[in-house]
Amino acid sequence: MMAGENSVQSKKSIPDLAPLEAVLFDVDGTLCDSDPLHHYAFREMLQEVGFNNGVPIDEEFFAKNISGKHNDDIAVILFPEDIPRGIKFLEDKEAMFRRLASENLPPTKGLYKLTKWIEDLGLKRAAVSNAPRPNAELMISKLGLKDFFDAVIIGSDCERAKPYPDPYLKALEVLKDSVSGIRAGVAAGMPVVGLTTRNPENLLMEADPTILIKDYEDPKLWAGLEELDKKGGSSKTAA
Repeated sequence: MMAGENSVQSKKSIPDLAPLEAVLFDVDGTLCDSDPLHHYAFREMLQEVGFNNGVPIDEEFFAKNISGKHNDDIAVILFPEDIPRGIKFLEDKEAMFRRLASENLPPTKGLYKLTKWIEDLGLKRAAVSNAPRPNAELMISKLGLKDFFDAVIIGSDCERAKPYPDPYLKALEVLKDSVSGIRAGVAAGMPVVGLTTRNPENLLMEADPTILIKDYEDPKLWAGLEELDKKGGSSKTAA
């Protein structure tokens, strides 16, 4: 499950996921709409250090240059002439984000309905995030999902962070002892359900998702899951 901005249907359908045996979730923008907190922290702190001549960054700049990216890449974008400064800045920014998230982090609408469906089917599940581990673990804990996930994989745990597939492949490696035929599923291509929360719709559609949904109460999602239930079985993994 990954994050985006407006609800649309792609040419594929959720029943095409069958048979299913594992689900991988992104964290930011997927389990919760955390981007407003990240944007606020970046906007306030960048303004304090005089970035962009003190003019606050807008949502367009945030979406294009920051959202979803690994901090090492963000440091290069924001502070190309002083990477160590950028890395220190991001450490401080993440501390601010965690303070904000500790106070208010509502789940994506319908999240617990979906997690119950996954638990009832006995599917394996992992969280896969580019966020620093303290951020990801805080969000998962605040949402009450600490015991839900079998594994939490962070981009910095891998040779390459997202958008490269390494974190998802590492998650599958962690789950492989319990998930039969998983490598065949990877070879066939991992189906993706995208959430239209923040990223532009056209960018998400270019990635060819199986489906884009508004949130986890989207009727398209549950109509597809009902069809998936009818097919039964277990061999593919969905992200």
